[in-house]
Amino acid sequence: MNTSTTIEPNVGCIAATMEIIGNKWTALILRDLFSGPKRFCELEKSVGSINPRTLSQRLDDLEAHGIITKKSWANQPHKSEYSLTKKGADLLPTLKQMAVWGTKYA
Repeated sequence: MNTSTTIEPNVGCIAATMEIIGNKWTALILRDLFSGPKRFCELEKSVGSINPRTLSQRLDDLEAHGIITKKSWANQPHKSEYSLTKKGADLLPTLKQMAVWGTKYA
């Protein structure tokens, strides 16, 4: 029996997921969005010592993959708010398991 097909129904599923959430800071951004929508400055503070350019890039990547949405107001273009989509919310069990593993072994 091929172990890779026992863990993932189609070879490449894990790689595809890691392509989206595997970058440094991305899981922490998602963690913080699980409690509700956040503005850029709120994420910058909650995530930690992330460079604003890196945060912007990660948010753009997550938005491009349909994991988060960005809401902007015409009269305040620099006051965008980010929130999880259904697709993003479906990552909650994965992140919870990462936290369990981290608690046990890190």
